[in-house]
Amino acid sequence: MSGGPGWSAAVGRILALAAVCGAAACSGATGGSPEMPGAIGPGEPISDSAFAAISARISEPGGYFDTDNLISNEDGYLKVLGALDRLKVRGGAYVGVGPDQNFSYIADIRPDIAFIVDIRRDNLLEQLLLKTLIERAPTRVQFLSGLTGRPAPADTAGWRARSIDDVVAYVDTTAADSTTVLALRLELARDMQSYGIPLSPEDMATIRRFHGEFIRRGMSLRFTSAGRAPRPYYPTYRGLVTETDLDGNQASYLSSAERYGVVRGLERDNRVIPVVGDLAGDHALHEMATVLREMGLQLTAFYTSNVEFYLWRASTFTTWVENLSAFPATSNAVVIRSFFPNFGGAHPSAVPGYHATQTLQPVAVLEQGGFSSYYDLVTKDVIDLRIPAVSR
Repeated sequence: MSGGPGWSAAVGRILALAAVCGAAACSGATGGSPEMPGAIGPGEPISDSAFAAISARISEPGGYFDTDNLISNEDGYLKVLGALDRLKVRGGAYVGVGPDQNFSYIADIRPDIAFIVDIRRDNLLEQLLLKTLIERAPTRVQFLSGLTGRPAPADTAGWRARSIDDVVAYVDTTAADSTTVLALRLELARDMQSYGIPLSPEDMATIRRFHGEFIRRGMSLRFTSAGRAPRPYYPTYRGLVTETDLDGNQASYLSSAERYGVVRGLERDNRVIPVVGDLAGDHALHEMATVLREMGLQLTAFYTSNVEFYLWRASTFTTWVENLSAFPATSNAVVIRSFFPNFGGAHPSAVPGYHATQTLQPVAVLEQGGFSSYYDLVTKDVIDLRIPAVSR
């Protein structure tokens, strides 16, 4: 939450824009973008004012999607981690949609900056809740205790080396405490307001509602949709944070103090920036690409979940590809996506016992186009997760 002098020089014009029109008014602007001279310095924190201004500069007006999306419904989301390592997908800029499954990819890729983009403004609000809780919690047990409204154990330092199973067991066997929750919510509200992203009373009520769901359901929370019955194959939050990679190693961002520390460090430096935007919109991704060029950074990974299914159905898929093509990208940049069998049949890369199939596809393949169907898109030239791959 603090800023360095090098970064302040790099974003001077962004801050000038925010001062003129206000962060809320700039959100979704489609006019010219202020230049941002200089490259981001390695390890430099981003100030709160720059964090808010960048989010506002990139964001579009929010849209609707019929899920709460508080947690992922992708049980196989970690199966790509080994291939990411073999491809040496590291550093640069990470972009992803949705809630905290992004953090597990971020912990592995260790980007210089990350943007969490979603068509729902609600996702930005949840990201602010998660950001505040993570910044306040030096350890995983403190974070999960705060997220679920449980009092943290007295000896938190002793929990650094404990397994994620131990941390989850603590949360599962500790009751939520109303006094703890009340005090925490007051502190969270104060901290969230300090970032400079305008939050209305309705926004704060939405954040309290989201937090309330984590408190009420704890580690048994599941993904839910409006007007659709819960699916039995949706994982619990417990299952997501204890999930394994293809080699059977627990690998979520909460699986170790080291992985959690990567995410916490980026959050504390304001390098995980939530924005509101449509992947096939006319502003957010183009502006994000411009910001990356001004920062001197390249895209290394873009996590799309299964958003492309809906873009294909809405006939806006080609616009998404055009938007992606605007990004400066490394030669081995990848798209991380999730595929569900109810959207086209079984995937050739499906892992037995998992409903969702996670895949990697080189960005260059997606940009080349020529796909005959959504199923063709998600199966064409995908990277074999079991075989060491050569960087493109």
